[in-house]
Amino acid sequence: MNDRKIRWGVLSTANIGLTKVIPAIMKSPHSEVVAIASRSEATARAAADRLGIPRAYGSYEALIDDPEIDAIYNPLPNHLHVPLTLAANAAGKHVLCEKPIAITADEAAQLRAARKDRLILEAFMVRFHRQWQRASEIVASGELGEVRLIRALFTYFNADPANVRNQAGIGGGGILDIGCYPVTAGRYFFDAEPVRVVAMVERDPDFGTDRMASAIADFGQARQLVFSVSTQLVRAQSLEIVGTKGRVEILIPFNPAADASTAILVDHGEAPDGSLSRREIMPPSDQYADMAEAFALAALGQDALPWGVEDAIRSMRVLDALRESEVTDGWVKVVAD
Repeated sequence: MNDRKIRWGVLSTANIGLTKVIPAIMKSPHSEVVAIASRSEATARAAADRLGIPRAYGSYEALIDDPEIDAIYNPLPNHLHVPLTLAANAAGKHVLCEKPIAITADEAAQLRAARKDRLILEAFMVRFHRQWQRASEIVASGELGEVRLIRALFTYFNADPANVRNQAGIGGGGILDIGCYPVTAGRYFFDAEPVRVVAMVERDPDFGTDRMASAIADFGQARQLVFSVSTQLVRAQSLEIVGTKGRVEILIPFNPAADASTAILVDHGEAPDGSLSRREIMPPSDQYADMAEAFALAALGQDALPWGVEDAIRSMRVLDALRESEVTDGWVKVVAD
C-alpha cells in the first residue's frame, strides 16, 4: 500500500476542529496536519502550538494558497462553507467540509462547478462509524422485515447569543445544525430520498433561529422518518430503525465517545420493554478518524468515496423543504433530481 500521506490544512480554530477532528485526522495513517489558519495569526499560532501543527496562518487565503497542502478541512460557520470550499478547490485542494455543506440547496449546487479532479465531501462522520454500518447490514439482511419507520431525537441546550448556532443570518438554528443528522439517517438506512416533508417549528424570540422542530419525511412505499431536534432542550439523542419483524436501536447514534465501546440493540418484540433485545457491542471507534482515513485513501487514488457533491445537494433539498413547510404550514414536496 502507498505510504504517502495527505497533507491537511485546517480553516479556522473552531472548537469542533480543535477537540474532535484535528486530533482524529492525526490518527489517520495516511494523513498529517501541517497548517492551521485563523483571522488572527496569534490565535492560529496558539492552536498550532497546542496541537503540534508546524505552520500557522493569519488568513484563510494564505493557507489555501500554500502549495504544500493537499486537502482542506473547512469547519467555518455555515455561510462560509461553499465560498471557502470553492476557493480551496480552485487552488487544487481536496475539501472535507463540515455539515451542512451549505445554507440552501441552490448554494450547494454551486459546488457542481468545482474541479472534478478534486474531492469534496460533506463531513457526516456518522456514516463511517461501525455502528451505523452494522445497522445497515442488519437492515439489508432482511432480519427486520420491511423497514417502514425511522425515529430520531437529537437535542442540546445552547442559549449563548455569541454562538454561531444562534445567529440566524449566518445559517444558525437547529434544522441546519442537527436536523441534518436524522435526515441523513433516513436517507442512509432507507437508501432512498424522501418525496415530501412536513415540519412544526418553534423559534427563539430573540435569536430568530429555529430552536425546536419536529418533522415527518415521507419516503414513499409506506416508509416514514419521524424526528425532533432542539438547540434548547436537555442533551439527548436516539435512533430507532423499525421493521415488520424487528427493530434496531443505536444507543448513541450521533456522537459516541471515540475511546469507548458502543452498542446497538436488535429487538424482535419478545418483550414490550425491549428487555430481551440482542445487544451487539461495537469496539471503540473514532468516527472522525475513520472518515479522515477514508478521505485520505480516496485522495491518494486508492479507494473511492461513496458520497460527494450530489449527495450533499440532495440532503440540502430536504432541509430546504423542511424550512419551507414552516412557512407554508403544510406538506412540501422535496425537489427530485
